[in-house]
Amino acid sequence: MKRHAAKIRAILAACMLFFTVAAGACSGRSTDLMPVVPRETRSDVSKESLAAVTADVNAFAFDLYRALADRDGNLFYSPISLSLALAMAYAGARGETEGQMASTLHYTLPQAELHRSLNALDLAVAGSGQGFTLKTANAAWSQAGYRYRQAYLETLGRNYGAALGLLDFTDDGKREQARGTINRWTSDQTEGKIPGLLEKGMLSEFTRLVLTNAIYFKADWGDPFKKEMTRDSLFTLPNGEQVAVPLMSRRGDMLYAEGPDYQAVELPYRGDRVRMVAILPTAGQFASFERRLDVERFDGIIRALQPQDVKFYMPKFRFGADLKLNDTLAEMGMPDAFDRARADFSGIKEEAEPRIFLSHVVHRALVAVDEKGTEAAAASGIVAEIASLPVVLKFDRPFVFAIRDADTGTLLFLGRLVDPRG
Repeated sequence: MKRHAAKIRAILAACMLFFTVAAGACSGRSTDLMPVVPRETRSDVSKESLAAVTADVNAFAFDLYRALADRDGNLFYSPISLSLALAMAYAGARGETEGQMASTLHYTLPQAELHRSLNALDLAVAGSGQGFTLKTANAAWSQAGYRYRQAYLETLGRNYGAALGLLDFTDDGKREQARGTINRWTSDQTEGKIPGLLEKGMLSEFTRLVLTNAIYFKADWGDPFKKEMTRDSLFTLPNGEQVAVPLMSRRGDMLYAEGPDYQAVELPYRGDRVRMVAILPTAGQFASFERRLDVERFDGIIRALQPQDVKFYMPKFRFGADLKLNDTLAEMGMPDAFDRARADFSGIKEEAEPRIFLSHVVHRALVAVDEKGTEAAAASGIVAEIASLPVVLKFDRPFVFAIRDADTGTLLFLGRLVDPRG
């Protein structure tokens, strides 16, 4: 069997949380990121805790997917990015706010153990090599002169590597400079793919803290899609309309599974550590499949994957996503975090008043799939199998896809493609 190569750019920059208070604070000029304490890079987290926090991230991933599924169009986001950024806010949550966030985000570990375990997970999934890059970064951006509990800042530094940047949100002119500073950081961390995380007007004179996470992923396929095999073909949209799109194809041994309402295939990236799982619901059952898709169902599909000779078709695609998640997260079970009268983030700052609450949670993402890749190798064991009649798997209608870290099982990205035109 010939082996093929292709490159995916799936870049996710980040989720961002704004904390707002009801009074002004001191101004400052510094925009340099200053480490509060060194990050802990030698983990003593148990395998059980690492498995628990991975399960937490994945469970939240599918809860959020179902909460967003009724929106029109394509969908793409990074569960690990959102979990990391929201955990930095959760570190300061107390009382009912803490309980609501823990339930909604599936945080099952005690606060201290959770942050240590997320640190270990974040460090475990990051890496790079020939044909492969996966990196993450965290930062905290504060109104200069605003006072925090030292324990909170140490949690951010030690477990998330989040250095502190001092900005001025109170002055109209300097606020726009602050927005530019944060956007440049995000752009730098995502190789320029997410250049404008903060929209104009998102920051206000009451903003005191902005927490950011960025993740960038780029890898070559382990097996290629040859450009000469790509042909224009019809893709059926959810409304039944058919549009012509470039459909890549290849045949070979792949991990494949099927059930009464789906077919699925797993495509490894170079190095075999990170893999895309593409799930094609039975024609006419996409919406019902989405409603039933949760972490247990997904794990069952992964366990059902077996080697199979497959003739596989997938569209080339590229699209971005821009999510504002305040209402979604509130409806999922954490409304107090966004309520200026009830939010309890007393673990963040020294004074009890004025009260801190979340004013924005935003998330932007970009994904691109094409045939570009590296040189391939041949395997002698495939020749007899390829001679048999293959399973034909044609992703020519809406499908779900995930990019996961096979070593830890963590979902790095999750999305759906309903319109390859983007």
